[in-house]
Amino acid sequence: MSWELVYRATVFVAEEMGVALKRSAFSPNIRERMDHSCAVLDAKGRIVAQAEHIPVHLGSFRVGAQNALRWLGERGVELEPGDMVALNDPYIAGTHLNDVMLLAPVYVKGNLIGYVVNKAHHVDVGGPVPGSINPSARSVYEEGFLLPPVKVVRRGKVEEDLARVFAENSKTPSTAVGDLHAQIAANVVGARRVEELAQRFGLEALLSGWERAIEYGRLMTLSELRELEGKEASAEDYLELPSGDVRIAARVRVEGGVMVDFAGTSPQLPYPINAVFGVTFAATAFAVRTLMEEDVPTNEGFYSVLEVRAPEGSLLNPRKPAPVSGGNVETSQRVADVVLRALAEIAPERVPAAGSGTMMNVMLGGEWERGYWAYYETVGGGTGGRPGKRGVSGVHVNMTNTLNTPIEMAERSYPLLFTAYKLREGSGGRGKFPGGDGIVRAFRLLRPARLSLMAERFRRGPYGLWGGEPGREGRATIRRRSGEAQLMPSKFSIELEAGDEVILETPGGGGWGGMGEQG
Repeated sequence: MSWELVYRATVFVAEEMGVALKRSAFSPNIRERMDHSCAVLDAKGRIVAQAEHIPVHLGSFRVGAQNALRWLGERGVELEPGDMVALNDPYIAGTHLNDVMLLAPVYVKGNLIGYVVNKAHHVDVGGPVPGSINPSARSVYEEGFLLPPVKVVRRGKVEEDLARVFAENSKTPSTAVGDLHAQIAANVVGARRVEELAQRFGLEALLSGWERAIEYGRLMTLSELRELEGKEASAEDYLELPSGDVRIAARVRVEGGVMVDFAGTSPQLPYPINAVFGVTFAATAFAVRTLMEEDVPTNEGFYSVLEVRAPEGSLLNPRKPAPVSGGNVETSQRVADVVLRALAEIAPERVPAAGSGTMMNVMLGGEWERGYWAYYETVGGGTGGRPGKRGVSGVHVNMTNTLNTPIEMAERSYPLLFTAYKLREGSGGRGKFPGGDGIVRAFRLLRPARLSLMAERFRRGPYGLWGGEPGREGRATIRRRSGEAQLMPSKFSIELEAGDEVILETPGGGGWGGMGEQG
């Protein structure tokens, strides 16, 4: 039996899990935007196969799954057939509170052979602001409800009391419990499909195929890196706070793998831009993975070749209870930018200029006749110009791989009227290969609401490479119904009235190459 057939079939299991999750979810954020990720692990908790979902989720599975299994083992908690564990504590699960992670064991003939796992971004998990990404948080406890690893399903039966506690800590409880049940369903599908693979191929062939796939991923990664062996480079970039810029520094060395050291990065801050180590690892892995020219399996074989060092107590490996909601969505983007900038020195013909560098997170909510509502969205931008090609306009860049919420669905689900959705022409940096353009997305409130924004690249546009110009900076404007226009910073919370309009303009990507050879 070909190990590759076994491996590809396992990838399809992860993909089918994602389809099941998307189709049964309640929130537009998961159902329309596909803000979820799925993977299959072996009995050691190593990633065997993952679907093509969200990079910041996928890389964090390696950290989060091992943390969760260690946490359970230290407390003597065994996962029996039909059990499922839910958690969202960022310091265990590896991202932020909104990402609820569900882990389920897979047994065949009484033997534990692996796990299936998924993460989904819940629109609201409590805290003082709709959407739970609180720009003013000074600790993780000001961001929402923390759930340690707890059995949400026990021997095939959902623990409804726990589900109710989880739901009642959300401003939109029916949506929260609906999305949680969709995640449970996805893991049920995944576990059954893995069991079917064991029956189809035979248990020994399945397990040996997984082992071969991991080894193949490791060897393929090393082969891709061979011509870069011995090269080293450093880079830095910055995040924006009202008090000034926050430094992220990286040194990258290729030697028997890839080592990325973030020494020199800012210490952790009482502000929600800290990134737990799972996020740092995921963003670094994404940047390194983009170097691969061949179809390298993104499993434990690839991840094992990567060593990430981030000083404990730093912005990229904070100590609890530092707030981390924005670290997952914004700092992750900057980590990718910094590592890619260093890799551009190592492999200049493989690396593009910087993309938009922000997820432009929009959190909005309030009360209306249907009850409390909470809306979450990220808005795409432009990718950087690249060797031989222009950047792409109006897409989600780097650590986000989601879609937009269709305007028709957003207007049907929330008291919003969209007034603009178009490319932000001319926002890409000029160069031989120009950067892609960002997006203009605007809406008017039909009911009073509270708006929070968590964004970046408002003061410093995405960098160009090799003579290319930077992309245009992002911008957020609130036009009051009185006609007054307010230019806003990249991170804020504000009360809005019915008739107020929010206009978001995302950055374009940087240009690649000098203007003397305009493409």
